[in-house]
Amino acid sequence: MPWILVRHKVHDFAKWKPIFDEHAMQREPAGCKGGYVLRSIDDPIEVIILLEWDELQRARDFVASHDLREAMERAGVVDKPDVFFLELADEPTA
Repeated sequence: MPWILVRHKVHDFAKWKPIFDEHAMQREPAGCKGGYVLRSIDDPIEVIILLEWDELQRARDFVASHDLREAMERAGVVDKPDVFFLELADEPTA
């Protein structure tokens, strides 16, 4: 299954997070299987999102959607996100 990794900065994490959580109602029907939200220790307004998707094309469509851009704007994303489409290559044990 494909993964999306997104890196962006937000104006205020406490404002961003509830909007991100609310947007799960759009992500799940679009094929998102869940994932992780991480914050930089050195720069807490830098957010990394890693989400598993059911199909690559559905992931690409979601990332390109007007709805996502609108949600990011409303949530206070302050830079252009870096987006990577990934596939699992290995699962190291340690």
